[in-house]
Amino acid sequence: MRRKHFLLSALFLACSFTGFAQDKIRAEFSLEKNWRFHKGDVPNAYLDSFNDSKWENVTVPHDWAIKGPFNKEIDKQTVAITQNGEQVATEKTGRTGALPYIGVGWYRHEFAIPNFDSEKKVILLFEGAMAEPEIFLNGKKVGSWNYGYSYFYFDITEYIRGNEKNTLAVKLTNRELSSRWYPGAGLYRNVRVIVKNKESIDQWGTFITTPLITADVAKVNVKTKVSGEDLKLITTIKDATGAIVSEDMTTAIYGNQFEQNIAVENPILWSPENPYLYTSVSQLYAGNILKDETTTRFGIRKIKYEAEKGFSLNDSVIKFKGVCLHHDLGPIGTAINTAALRRQLTILKDMGANAIRSSHNMPSLEQLELCDEMGFLFLAESFDEWAKPKVENGYHLYFDTDAEKDVVNLVHATRNHPSIVMWSSGNEVPDQWGSDGAKRAKWLQDIFHREDPTRPVTVGMDQVQATMESGFGALLDVPGLNYRVNLYEEAYEKFPQGMILGSETASTVSSRGIYKFPVVEAKMKQYDDHQCSSYDLEACSWSNIPDLDFVLQDDKPWVIGEFVWTGFDYLGEPTPYDDVWPARSSYFGINDLAGLPKDRYYLYRSRWNLKDDTLHMLPHWNWEGREGEITPVFVYTNHDSAELFVNGKSMGIQKKNRSSPTNRYRLMWMDVKYEPGTIKVVAYDANGNPVAENETHTAGKPYQLVLETDRTQLDADGKDLAFVTVYAVDKNGILCPTATNQLKFNVKGAGTYRAAANGDATSLEMFHLPTMKLFSGKLVVLVQSAENAGEIELTVSGKGLKTGKINIATKN
Repeated sequence: MRRKHFLLSALFLACSFTGFAQDKIRAEFSLEKNWRFHKGDVPNAYLDSFNDSKWENVTVPHDWAIKGPFNKEIDKQTVAITQNGEQVATEKTGRTGALPYIGVGWYRHEFAIPNFDSEKKVILLFEGAMAEPEIFLNGKKVGSWNYGYSYFYFDITEYIRGNEKNTLAVKLTNRELSSRWYPGAGLYRNVRVIVKNKESIDQWGTFITTPLITADVAKVNVKTKVSGEDLKLITTIKDATGAIVSEDMTTAIYGNQFEQNIAVENPILWSPENPYLYTSVSQLYAGNILKDETTTRFGIRKIKYEAEKGFSLNDSVIKFKGVCLHHDLGPIGTAINTAALRRQLTILKDMGANAIRSSHNMPSLEQLELCDEMGFLFLAESFDEWAKPKVENGYHLYFDTDAEKDVVNLVHATRNHPSIVMWSSGNEVPDQWGSDGAKRAKWLQDIFHREDPTRPVTVGMDQVQATMESGFGALLDVPGLNYRVNLYEEAYEKFPQGMILGSETASTVSSRGIYKFPVVEAKMKQYDDHQCSSYDLEACSWSNIPDLDFVLQDDKPWVIGEFVWTGFDYLGEPTPYDDVWPARSSYFGINDLAGLPKDRYYLYRSRWNLKDDTLHMLPHWNWEGREGEITPVFVYTNHDSAELFVNGKSMGIQKKNRSSPTNRYRLMWMDVKYEPGTIKVVAYDANGNPVAENETHTAGKPYQLVLETDRTQLDADGKDLAFVTVYAVDKNGILCPTATNQLKFNVKGAGTYRAAANGDATSLEMFHLPTMKLFSGKLVVLVQSAENAGEIELTVSGKGLKTGKINIATKN
């Protein structure tokens, strides 16, 4: 069998500029405050003279649809979802979150550029605008873009009024039937203005790789594209402490590109365990005059993909323990927020995850910067559609004209992040059938290789039989299988690469704290309350429970890892309830929409977190009316055996075994009969010694509210967030797992109330209003800092409950 072999090395960056560089040679500022927004089309809103004084004042990033209200009629789709195996079209409600993202929205903003002169160049950068943005400056159209997930920029120098007011207007158009999930709406990522000299480093013009790494030295290759003539480039590399470790000067330019090879002695390699970052400072001179300066963070690391062996980082074979993430951030929608992203990654890090897939679109630059810092491998995806449609107004409308420039911008903007180790050119595209699809796959892969020869390309394939026949799967650098666990062996034999990636796995469905009886494996199971059982045995028609993927990951060295669908619940796509109402967000998440772990979190943690003990027991033990009925108890643990006790009586010792996938990874007592009181689990080591224990108690009636924050101090920047988990407990402090009390939130001091979420996919309560019901005894309140240092006080109250309070400091 012919095998492909990839040896890929790279050294990557996360670029950011703040304020004015030396001698004011470059300035970058974000356009955040004092935008004017109007939902709906308005004639002449692009004109400089247009009166927008009655429009809403908003801060960007901004998602205009997240405040709702939820409405089942919004983007109601009558469709057969072919990738789910559906043959007959049915009405789908909530598929795109039932939020009002459809329509036209206008944004307007005024800014000035002081000390502007004819030697300056001005770049206007959008990191994402949903969708089809049309850009106007001072009444003139600058340009447009189509793909709402793409980063793009325009040179606006000719449109700028130097040293006076400039009026920026942006028209966005979101079509119905344009998405399979909640896409958000508006200027949901940052908008930036970059002012620099005409003789300067090009936007995204730096590309850093490491073609050679040894224990003693790393060869750092720096390519820098510039504008101007008779220039000199000095590149200085600093370690994490800011000390200079190497420097190089060159005047040799090829076309418009400098190329330098710089030695870094005794390099510290970037990895998930030690995400060490260097800094490169590029200084561009004309004669002895400094014309431009940029700063680039990067990490030194080597990646390799080998047949039969899999993926290695810095010469050590590892598997992807990854999750897929949609771009929304739950109760704050798609508006990018670094604190919310950091919280997600912190939760995943504790679970033991080491990888993220941005599904199914370009990631935010903030997410990549955090992955660089925190140590996550990254699979950066581009498209959910190519030339053939999934939805009527999807990306297929633009594929032929836009795909190349969208891929180029993705690669150029992000190629220097050490976290990115693979590109994905598509997800479950209908083009998997036939020779035309194979040609498109090769065309896209060739573009990625041309722009970045250091990383392989994959596609998430769900039509695996078709890709075997068409040659589609064989031409990919890394064949990615979405589900289809029954076809892994055949795909491995027929594809030439000698490896298979679980590009999307599991799609198990569950609702946090909800348990259904009898406890059996089921697919597309529906219940009257529109919830899914958290015994983690329910999946969709095309998907499977986690244990089946675990077997492949553990037993097949040529299976190089997995990306679980999904790390967190997301807005839209409420399978298996996308044909009923209410249901407006997913059930797939390992964590719910509020970021609270479901039971499944601990199943993955028991396999992935190799440093910490896991001993988690389910279900809760409040089952009034089920006395004497069979109520199975599951334990998720990294230990091989454990003993269960009900009110002090042993239910026996269970040991993991290979009799079935579930018995291999779970400890299950299937015949336990419910009686109120205490269930206790004791875990044993290989010698039969007790090493850990855990208890769950039957709770009384809800008595008081307990508050717990993820952070005790915030930055006083008007953006930072604290996520406060609210619990209802009884008089003994025991969590009340079935509590659904209506709560109210009040914030005083140096902050404001931002949103709340409880993880209930059927709830139609709006996130931005300061009241919400508990779900399974918990919810999360988001508190946002103001710009003045001080203290935030959050008070949470509910009828008949002792009020909870918490204080959070803010600092400048």
